[in-house]
Amino acid sequence: MTLTAMQASRHTRGICARAPIIPVLVIHDIAHARPLAEALVAGGLPALEVTLRTPVALEAIRIMAEVSGGIVGAGTLVTPEDVRAARVAGARFGVSPGATDRLLDACEAHDLPTLPGAATATEAMRLLERGYDMLKFFPAEASGGAAALKAIGAPLPQITFCPTGGVTPANAASYLALPNVLCAGGSWVAPADLMAAGDWAKIEALARAARALS
Repeated sequence: MTLTAMQASRHTRGICARAPIIPVLVIHDIAHARPLAEALVAGGLPALEVTLRTPVALEAIRIMAEVSGGIVGAGTLVTPEDVRAARVAGARFGVSPGATDRLLDACEAHDLPTLPGAATATEAMRLLERGYDMLKFFPAEASGGAAALKAIGAPLPQITFCPTGGVTPANAASYLALPNVLCAGGSWVAPADLMAAGDWAKIEALARAARALS
């Protein structure tokens, strides 16, 4: 079976609806994978985006996929090869900073529901034309922030977004208050210093605070 764009959007919409924040994770130490996933899931953030930016990212996805209650996805998908590797590793969804036809073809062929990135109305319209109506707004703050996303939503109310890039506890609520935003992506719930210290209790607390955002 080949996943269609409409099916992909329905699936990713369901994942995005699980919690207001999707943690954007950069993992350098494979030993952090399981306790990090356990802490975030315990804190109420089940959808986990592991960015393919480090040598251990794919192995981290394999390990985190075994954590009960978690839904692990691969972020920073750029090439069809990324898609294939992420699927083999056990990713249940993908996230891309942008979108190309080759990338989307690969996601659909490998049955990987994906959140493709868009930063402009034209990019969003092209993805909508293909069948994607659940998108990533990236880079959110650099592209004008909540005000820009609100403006895009006026003529394109049928598209829903997950803003990512510069989203913080200080501005997350301004995004989540928009009618065209279902959730947001944020890295602050898993800061590098807390991971290095193995302070999973504090990361769980950050996750609980993020879960309470609306």
